[in-house]
Formats: sequence, C-alpha cells, structure tokens
Amino acid sequence: MIKCHLSKLMGEKKLKIVDVARETGVNRGTITRLYHETASRVELETIDALCRYLDCEVGELFEFMDDH
Repeated sequence: MIKCHLSKLMGEKKLKIVDVARETGVNRGTITRLYHETASRVELETIDALCRYLDCEVGELFEFMDDH
C-alpha cells in the first residue's frame, strides 16, 4: 500500500487545498483525493509539481507500507 503524506505536509505549512491547487496548477479534485488518500493513480507531472511546491522529496510525499 502507498501512503500519501500530503495532508501532513500541508498541515505543517498551514496550506489549504485551494492554495496548493492554484499555485501548482494541479486540479483541485486531484489535490483533494491525494489529501484524503482516496486517489487510485497519480501522474508524474503532479508528483513533480507537488514536490517542487512543497520543497520535498518523493519519499517524503509517498511512503510504501507493507500490508503483511
């Protein structure tokens, strides 16, 4: 399972979904799905935009969690 830490990263920086969407150009619905961890797929361009905007590495945004 892949865990998305977008809500944690946004909380630390006190960012709102609408602000992240506006600043990154990523669709607000996509940000919302990532924030609530309901997204089933993510474009690499989206990951790139979020990492650049949040000044983080991919591993800080997503984490692999073993289901076993």
